Amino acid sequence: MIKHIAMMRWHEDTTDEQIEQVKAALATMPGLIPQIKSYVFGSDLELSEGTADFAVVADFDSVEDYRIYSDDQRHKDIITAHILPIVDQTYRVQLTVD
Repeated sequence: MIKHIAMMRWHEDTTDEQIEQVKAALATMPGLIPQIKSYVFGSDLELSEGTADFAVVADFDSVEDYRIYSDDQRHKDIITAHILPIVDQTYRVQLTVD
């Protein structure tokens, strides 16, 4: 299984409404891309300092399935319309999980 993790820090002036729009857009992804096996996302709980503001964690059966998701135009459109306007930093990692 491939686990994709994306962590983001928002610009300081990002509003709650903008974050809710990101969540609403991301919530559509599992219904659009059947290769997604698990998809969770949300805001950081702020339990410690130095963390990201938001994360997305997605599971896929294979590298090919991850690439289908990553290359999907609807996924790219969500990033362009909702994430890029408010993101300051993004970190991504894909790893194999047994």
